[in-house]
Amino acid sequence: MNSRLSAGLSLKPQHFDVARDCRAAGLWFEIHPENYMVEGGPRLAWLEAIRAQHPLSLHGVAMSLAADADPDSAHLANFKRLVDRFDPALVSEHLAWSTWSGAYRPDLLPFPRTTEALVRICANVARVQDALKRRIAIENPSHYLRIDGHEFTEIAFLTEIAAHTGCGLLLDVNNVYVSARNLGCDPVQYLDAFPAAYVDEIHLAGHSIDPNLGDALLIDSHDAAVAPAVWNLYERLIARIGARPTLIERDDNLPVFDELLAERSRAQRTLGATQAAPRRAA
Repeated sequence: MNSRLSAGLSLKPQHFDVARDCRAAGLWFEIHPENYMVEGGPRLAWLEAIRAQHPLSLHGVAMSLAADADPDSAHLANFKRLVDRFDPALVSEHLAWSTWSGAYRPDLLPFPRTTEALVRICANVARVQDALKRRIAIENPSHYLRIDGHEFTEIAFLTEIAAHTGCGLLLDVNNVYVSARNLGCDPVQYLDAFPAAYVDEIHLAGHSIDPNLGDALLIDSHDAAVAPAVWNLYERLIARIGARPTLIERDDNLPVFDELLAERSRAQRTLGATQAAPRRAA
């Protein structure tokens, strides 16, 4: 875990001036590196100005760690250039795939958690960490339907990846809640069993209901405020594992910056209260 970080926000161009000038204690920003894989120009200049004032985290969405091939070498080289240039406090990616047999799909797609998949993903995580010369964190996915063929529970699978590669885990509490509602599982049981020692970062986000199925299917949409049920799960989690860098993740339907900062302040208060109180056993 990076001890310099407390609670942070997703960084969006609409909020550039106010984000750069904000002096909230411990504030950091997370970006999708794919938006900054350019040779130069205003995007990188903008990011340099933000980085001069605040720590950054790079949260990748296109490494396709669960694919049937090694990570794309050009993509990995571009990713490394950003890591070298901006020295992010955290680097993370998703437990998912976007490419298969040479075809690309613009989504983070699921897969059966088999021994074969475990070996393949561990090898890909190791390749990424070796190329970047640093530890990354792997995020638990959102689920919308049951997939047959699993040989591991999700927690066991993530734990095996972390144990074999030395990577950390990014625990997205909204993903846990959405998946539990969609699949009929218990989010409290999931979070209480999650291995505290591997958690490098936590994500909090909003979700929405499917336009056709209503609340029978929740969508990890990142376009709303964090839901009360997700806040409750987060507070229970932090009481058990202690303070971890926590991101308020918002990608669409963006409010004014002060609304996001208020959510970030709630997470910050939770982290601060935990540091002053005894923790439950992990």
